[in-house]
Amino acid sequence: MQQYESDNERGLVYGYVLNGRGGARRIQRNALDIVDLQPEETLWLHWDRSVPEAQSWLRHNSGLTEFACNLLLEEATRPRLVPLPAENLLLFLRGVNLNPGAVPEDMVSLRIFADRQRVFSLRLRPLKAAAEVQEDLEAGVGPENAQELVLQLAGYMTSRVDTLIAELAEQLDNMEERIELDERNLPEHHDVLSTRRRVAGLKRYLSPQRDIYYDLARQKPVWFVSNGDAEYWSELHNSLTRNLEELDLMRERIGFIQEVEQRSASERMGRTMYLLAIITGFFLPMSFVTGLLGMNVGGIPGSDFSHGFLIACGAILFIALFQWWLFRRLRWL
Repeated sequence: MQQYESDNERGLVYGYVLNGRGGARRIQRNALDIVDLQPEETLWLHWDRSVPEAQSWLRHNSGLTEFACNLLLEEATRPRLVPLPAENLLLFLRGVNLNPGAVPEDMVSLRIFADRQRVFSLRLRPLKAAAEVQEDLEAGVGPENAQELVLQLAGYMTSRVDTLIAELAEQLDNMEERIELDERNLPEHHDVLSTRRRVAGLKRYLSPQRDIYYDLARQKPVWFVSNGDAEYWSELHNSLTRNLEELDLMRERIGFIQEVEQRSASERMGRTMYLLAIITGFFLPMSFVTGLLGMNVGGIPGSDFSHGFLIACGAILFIALFQWWLFRRLRWL
């Protein structure tokens, strides 16, 4: 893939003309103006939308309307399906980020324009899904037309979600197992918040993407000539529905872990306050006695008696022992 990207300049990552039999021939950037498609052929151009030359070609040479170009090149977008006149469509998808050093749930975006014989896809960061479609075409087992190309891109964009959600579920399993063994084995609070944030981020993009697949399964353009493709769109819809249900369950499981954390924190606070109350109640009578005997006034009992100090100490010791016996009897200790 890196070799192909280095061979192409001015924003075209790679381009292919599909031959309708699973294979394709590669075309370069300077040959786009002379491409003559046969009825069974389909043009696929995969662009890096951050390159100014790619943006210029899309606006001035692609034949797309200004409205379509603005949507394809806007900075921020969410998964959605935009029907265009003449049975054309815009498709905005999200997938797991598999680039080195990236956070998987920091999902990558794929923007697609498709008509009967053309598919233009745009990305900002490298996409494993597009690379896999390219490998299929090079091997002669790729998509045969525009509808299959769009379907395979969507399928590859969705396929990694199962693995990521399974990893998150395994992390929660480990946390819950440790808590079941001993509620004091709580996970780090940062780890719980990080997992919750990852679940919320995935749900944010997968929910609208599920609706896209539902719409394509039931209201597809007329050039989606193969009725069997509706089953694949339905399967993608069902797959994301299952993943979203799993994410909803994860949110409840994270809520359970946070409840355990809160209960544990409340119990620690309660024990601390209880201990402070016991200590305060234990030393309050003795503090009163020592404060009374320490008053610098005349006439304090025992001040003229030679054993007065020992008697005072004995009284304080007696009070301490009595309080200890009383607290034990009341089950405060």
